[in-house]
Amino acid sequence: ITAKYRNSGQTCVCTNRFLVQAGVYDKFVEKLAAASNGLKVGSGLEEGVQQGPLIDEKAVEKVEELIADATSKGGKVVAGGHRHALGGSFFQPTVIANATPKMRFMKEEIFGPVAPVFKFETEEEAIALANDTEFGLACYFYTGDLGRTFRVMEGLKY
Repeated sequence: ITAKYRNSGQTCVCTNRFLVQAGVYDKFVEKLAAASNGLKVGSGLEEGVQQGPLIDEKAVEKVEELIADATSKGGKVVAGGHRHALGGSFFQPTVIANATPKMRFMKEEIFGPVAPVFKFETEEEAIALANDTEFGLACYFYTGDLGRTFRVMEGLKY
């Protein structure tokens, strides 16, 4: 959660794409959506705030464009998806299920509080999805299988 929503997703090393194995996909999306819905949004000067505003109106509009693109291509907003009730450049923490490589956030950095969740079946598919970017993005990989860790690590291109 922190890796996505810190600074409202406006860092180049925040999590831009969640690649989740099909066997745990639905449960992961459900838990990520619940956690995202539970985040406290507000001024960073307030106690307990976990997500602040976007930098400006243009950033809000880009986030809205990315969400519209995703939903027009089969993405499903399961958390957030709209400007926050606080107004200004605050935006709800957002989770998009059913993300596909045809969506803009596959090729563009988001710089906003949007978490697209992609489903994969095999290691090879996950590696191909992770490598399908022009950017040298950060990568975070979680598994209980040490052998898989090394296979995936060796397959990733930075």
